[in-house]
Amino acid sequence: MKFSMKYIILYVNDFDKAMQFYNIVLKLPIKMQQDTYVEFDTGNTILAINTRKSVKEITGLNIPESAFTTQTFEVGFVVEDVQSTINELKQQGVIIIKEPITKPWGQTVAYIADPDGHFIEICSEI
Repeated sequence: MKFSMKYIILYVNDFDKAMQFYNIVLKLPIKMQQDTYVEFDTGNTILAINTRKSVKEITGLNIPESAFTTQTFEVGFVVEDVQSTINELKQQGVIIIKEPITKPWGQTVAYIADPDGHFIEICSEI
């Protein structure tokens, strides 16, 4: 058996806020959109969003109506300059969870949150 990571789908409450955040604030180009399902071009792995309501209707899965306050995963983006990226995001009103810090292995990391509270790591290349 061989698995290949193709995409990650984040379930969102407010489609318009999520679209604004990922497409306008983070400047991720839209690869494909069908109603409330949107795929963003992020390189090898696609990041997608869809509303909780739509996912529940399409899949029949037991999707909670709203996000939980604790998160159990993160999405990571590699950038050339973590500090300047965080500064730019601050100017746009993005919630900064953790300011940039250099880890013992030399990687600089910071954390932000999207409108639904999903954790996003902004980091340098390892």
